[in-house]
Amino acid sequence: LRSDYIIAKTEPLHIAAHSINMTSAYKPPNAADKPGYEGETNVVVHKVRITLTSSNVPTLEKVCAELVKSAKDKDLKVKGPVRMPTKTLRITCRKTPCGEGSKTWDRFQMRIHKRTIMVHTTHDILKKMTSINIEAGVDIEVTMAE
Repeated sequence: LRSDYIIAKTEPLHIAAHSINMTSAYKPPNAADKPGYEGETNVVVHKVRITLTSSNVPTLEKVCAELVKSAKDKDLKVKGPVRMPTKTLRITCRKTPCGEGSKTWDRFQMRIHKRTIMVHTTHDILKKMTSINIEAGVDIEVTMAE
């Protein structure tokens, strides 16, 4: 390698500040083609992760379907429901309370099912979307992914 080539590579890079667009306003794709569009809007779109957990699969799937349906009705970008691995909680204990008798054991288990849904939405639409009727036994956790 030539020494002047290495020196040229280590020189600082100068970028004009006016050449970079620093606006953080959200502009939907092809928004200018839609009627009633008036310039850029200052709508902040968040990536929201909705995590649903339950030990009852049919109620969990029902709530997931309602959330996805309400999001798609509002023309939001939705990914999911993604089925996460099922956690199995196991407890093994003796049947007899006193410890005498034959050595028989009881085995109990509870399965916890988990689904995640990713939605690109604003804060106001998220409030309207999650105001659905949630079945008993389904836990919902809403987090901002960004």
